[in-house]
Amino acid sequence: MKPRELTAMEARRLLQRRDLSALELLDDCLEQIDATNPAVNAIVAMDVPRARNAARHIRGDEGPLAGLPLLVKDMVDVAGLPTTFGSTLFRDNIPENDDVMVSALRAAGAIPFGKTNCPEFSAGANTRNRVYGVTQNPYDLTRSSAGSSGGSAAALAARMAPLATGSDTGGSLRNPAAFCGVVGFRPSPGVVPAASRAVGLIPLSTIGPMARTVEDAALLLSVQARADAGDPFTAVAGGRTAWDSASFAALPVADLSRLRFTFTPDFGFAPTESMIRDCFARIVTALAADLPMLDPGTPDSHDADRIFSTLRGLLFLGQNRDLVNRHPGEIGPNVTANVEEGLALKPEEVTAAFIAQQRYALRWLAHFETADYILSPAVCIGPRDWHELYPVEIDGVPTKSYYHWLALAYASTLAGCPSLTIPCGRDANGMPFGLQIVGRRYDDLGVLSVGAALESVIAGSSDLRSIAPDMARLQAAPPAAREA
Repeated sequence: MKPRELTAMEARRLLQRRDLSALELLDDCLEQIDATNPAVNAIVAMDVPRARNAARHIRGDEGPLAGLPLLVKDMVDVAGLPTTFGSTLFRDNIPENDDVMVSALRAAGAIPFGKTNCPEFSAGANTRNRVYGVTQNPYDLTRSSAGSSGGSAAALAARMAPLATGSDTGGSLRNPAAFCGVVGFRPSPGVVPAASRAVGLIPLSTIGPMARTVEDAALLLSVQARADAGDPFTAVAGGRTAWDSASFAALPVADLSRLRFTFTPDFGFAPTESMIRDCFARIVTALAADLPMLDPGTPDSHDADRIFSTLRGLLFLGQNRDLVNRHPGEIGPNVTANVEEGLALKPEEVTAAFIAQQRYALRWLAHFETADYILSPAVCIGPRDWHELYPVEIDGVPTKSYYHWLALAYASTLAGCPSLTIPCGRDANGMPFGLQIVGRRYDDLGVLSVGAALESVIAGSSDLRSIAPDMARLQAAPPAAREA
C-alpha cells in the first residue's frame, strides 16, 4: 500500500514508530497531486518547499497530527499562500500570517501545504469560480463535487492528502463529502471557535473536519476544537471548554444495539428526489439488522425554508453588502442574490424568523427525548452536471432558491445539532451516496462514535462499502475547465 492510501490514523502510527517518515508521506501525496489534480482541480495553491522542509524536521511525536499533510479550504489564511475566497477581488491576496486555527494545527504537528477550491465566498454548493475554475467530481469528471468545500472533498477522494478543513452553513462540508464519498462533520456551535465570524451571534456557519474515515475526522477535530473566548458560542471557564477536546482523538465504542434511531428521507419538508429516496430506503433495510431500535420519524421541521432563507439573508448582508456595493460587476449571482434577500427583509420578518427558530430548536430537542440519533440522506439529489450552477428543479418541481436543494443539511443547522456525513454505497447512477447522522446539540462525541460504528457495519457489506475513484482514468483525463 502506498503511503497516500493510508488513513491519517494508520499513517500516524507508522510515523510514531519511525516506519514511515513525514517526508515520504508528503512526497507520495505530491506525486498523486501531480497525477490527478490537473483533471480534478481540487488544490489551487501549494507551498511545496516550506512543506518539505517542515516534513524533514518531523520525528513523529511532536503532537497529535505530527507529520500529517493537511489541506486548507481557500477561505482560511495560510501564511504565504493566496486566500482568494474564490473571488477575483482577492486574486492577489497573500496573507503574511496563519489563521489561528491553522496555527493550532501547525503546532500540533500538521503540515498545511495547500489550499482547496471553493465557490465565490463559499456561496453555493457547486465548487466553481472565476479565479480557479471548476472542481470536478473524481468519480465522474462531468459531475459536480458539490460545495462549498468541494475542493477539500475531491482532494481527499483522490488520495491527495489524508486530512482537510471545510466549513459549513447549509451543508457546505456535508454535501461535498456525500458527492465525493468521504467524511464531513459539522460540529455544534462553538465547538470549533470562529472569533472572526462577521455576524457572531448567528452561528449558522462553522469550521469542521473532513477526512476519509470518521476516526480521522475526529482526530482533526481534536485540534480544531479548542478554547477561544473570542467566540460567543464557545464556553470557556478557567481556560478550558466544557468538553475534552482530546476525547475526539480516541472515540468510545458505540453499541448500536442499545441506541434509538429514527430515520427520515426528508424531515417532512426537503425536496428529496425519488432516486435518493429509493437508495435511502434500501440502505435503511440493509442497516436494520444492526439497528434493532430503528423506526421512521422526524422532528417537526415546518417553517425551515423560511427561517433559513431569512437568517442566511441577514448573514450575507452583514458579510458582503459593502463588497456588492463597491464592486457590483465583480460579485457573482449567488452572493448578490443573498444580499438582495437581506436588504428586502422587514424588521417584523427578521423578528418572526428568530422566534420561529427558537421554537424549531425546541421541537428538535423534544424529538431527542425519544430518539438518540436521526438518519437521513445527506443531500436531496445525486451529483449533477457541473455546468449547472444549481438545480432549478428536482423531479420536475422547481426549487425555491439556489440553496433549496440543501434542505436536508440546513434542517439540522437551524437546530444547532452536530451532523456527520459518511459514505454509504452508491446511487442508481453509480455515484457515492452520503448517509447523514444527526444527534442532539453538543453530543458531538456521540455522533462521531455512532458514525464510526456504522462505518464498520458498512465496510462489512459488499453493497455498501466505499470504492475509490478510478485513479488511472483521472491521470489520463484532460485538465479541468479553468473557466466557471
